[in-house]
Amino acid sequence: MTDNSARRRGRAVRRAAGPPDPEAAEKAAQKRGAEKKAAESTAATTTAAATTAGAGVEQSRDGGRQGGGDKNSGDRKSRGQQSGGGGARQNRSGGGRNGSRPSADKGGNSGAQQGGERGTGDTSDRLGLPRKLPRGGLRVVALGGIGEIGRNMTVFEYDGKLLIVDCGVLFPEDAQPGVDLILPDFRYIEDRLGDVEAVVLTHGHEDHIGALPFLLRLRSDIPVIGSKFTLALVAAKCKEHRLRPKLIEVVEGEKTQNGPFECEYFAVNHSIPDALAVAIRTPAGVVLHTGDIKLDQLPLDNRLTDLAGFSRLGDDGVDLFLVDSTNAEVPGFVTPEREIGSVLDQVIGRARHRVIVASFASHVHRIQQIVDVAQAHNRRVAFVGRSMVRNMQIAQDLGYLRVPDGVVVDMDTAATLPDHRVVLISTGSQGEPLSALSRMARGEHRQINIRADDLVVLASSLIPGNENSVFAVVNGLAKRGATVITQQSAKVHVSGHASAGELLYLYNAVRPSNVMPVHGEWRHLRANAALAVATGVSEDRVVLAEDGVVVDLVDGRASVVGRVPVGYVYVDGLSVGDVGESTLSERLVLGEGGFIAITVVIDKTTGKLVSPPEVSGRGFSDDPTALKEAADFVDRALDTLAAEGVTDTHRIAQTIRRTVGRWVADTYRRRPMIVPTVLAVGE
Repeated sequence: MTDNSARRRGRAVRRAAGPPDPEAAEKAAQKRGAEKKAAESTAATTTAAATTAGAGVEQSRDGGRQGGGDKNSGDRKSRGQQSGGGGARQNRSGGGRNGSRPSADKGGNSGAQQGGERGTGDTSDRLGLPRKLPRGGLRVVALGGIGEIGRNMTVFEYDGKLLIVDCGVLFPEDAQPGVDLILPDFRYIEDRLGDVEAVVLTHGHEDHIGALPFLLRLRSDIPVIGSKFTLALVAAKCKEHRLRPKLIEVVEGEKTQNGPFECEYFAVNHSIPDALAVAIRTPAGVVLHTGDIKLDQLPLDNRLTDLAGFSRLGDDGVDLFLVDSTNAEVPGFVTPEREIGSVLDQVIGRARHRVIVASFASHVHRIQQIVDVAQAHNRRVAFVGRSMVRNMQIAQDLGYLRVPDGVVVDMDTAATLPDHRVVLISTGSQGEPLSALSRMARGEHRQINIRADDLVVLASSLIPGNENSVFAVVNGLAKRGATVITQQSAKVHVSGHASAGELLYLYNAVRPSNVMPVHGEWRHLRANAALAVATGVSEDRVVLAEDGVVVDLVDGRASVVGRVPVGYVYVDGLSVGDVGESTLSERLVLGEGGFIAITVVIDKTTGKLVSPPEVSGRGFSDDPTALKEAADFVDRALDTLAAEGVTDTHRIAQTIRRTVGRWVADTYRRRPMIVPTVLAVGE
């Protein structure tokens, strides 16, 4: 049992579950306003000042794209430019163990503010490091997933012990060439890994589990808690990393005790089986984390989001509610997944030749409907893509995917069947360069050649940031004669995240004292905050944070108390954390402007050229004589330096760089990478 007295003292309003009564809500709001003023008046007599967090980071996220899709839907700026605190800054020093050094801090830590309460204001004021956690308080720090969609990881601290919820990855954009994955920054917990009681996983999407193997490299025996399907995906992923994690399977309704954290698990509906919400109880109060959630009233697996359980929690009191914000801007309710089946039936039923459907490799419910439709039209199904084959085998083995005998065949068998008897279910709905569908579009797949009259269905949303990749795939397929159907031409996809109407239901069921929107960019977070206020949550009880911002729950009130350094940790092949913003900038320069190398040999005594400059380039021009003029400019510039008696090789190199840079800018209006090499010879 936990002591709820502090929580009850902090709760300003208690409401019964159900839709809000407008008159009652207005009276409650007036009462809260009066109580707030009284509290502020009292605080003013006992403290010198209360600092507030917030000033203008919204523009760093409001890039104008329209959000509200499935995984990672939302507008993202180049991650090297994310703002907050003092703005993104490079952190080339410092270093985590095992290669977890971050490439850049998201937000600065300069400034002297040490916290203070605030509601729906921004959090970009230059917060300092947080004060020591007060005795009996609960600390919440997101290392990813707030102010962005992806890389979800939240750390809870009570009485010196830590609990982690989710540990996911973010996928790179075009501005991060060569990067495979982006991890959360583990610096905050690296020196306290022994204090971690467990990692709780809400579900098995990559943006929630993808970074777990990298965390387990730092400490392999951290207990990992999750549902059956989630842990099966984790086990397969860890096997690839040669890790054997300590897995603890739970089901909805079950509780676990992890140090001072009592965790209770609730069924939620999402675009993957076995998703969970988690309620975390400590003496500081009760925190409810939704994970990714929607309120599909006709789920294919008949597993409804447990609104009754949420309401029961609300009756007892929820002190802090962490809520999925992805679709907070989208009005109404998400279309039930079940309705996709009839659309797929029409699309596949009309097809006269081969059908290829691209989907997320973990979307078992979508794939179940594709399999059912294929069987109804006397077609066989083959899975294409390593992750698709692996995940669907896991789903079949655990009973989440029901496939009649003989319906699913391997690719070799599918190749022998007539086109009108085949449906291929493939990875690559987001245009991933190495995915099966991308290789088909380029004509590089070793088993599948796209032919005229093939029908390709992209049964997923277009994740902002992937537009160029997806359009390249669509154009490649069309060039080879295929007909491509997307979400824009037929309703072949619905979101896995709750829209605004569903979020209102959640708030009215839970009736939280404090709210912290998560899993979204700034426009999503703000929209979610407005929904919370509309249901009666006091505006000063809504905490808008971002990655690295520290939120403490003390005496029933959540407030921002500081910021810790967080950055992006890039995975590039086998390298983890060794690639930073400067390296990515160099790669972009090389890709956009090419490379010019200038080698000169000088007399170390006189500074005069011993031989003519050698100038070469890559990716700059196909004209072999293009750089001859640059060599002439370098020759004249070095003659001038020699006449001045300059022999310093560093100064000579800088002169070469500036000379060639000016020539390129004046002649070509381009900015290649310029690398001078100066060799000094002589006695």
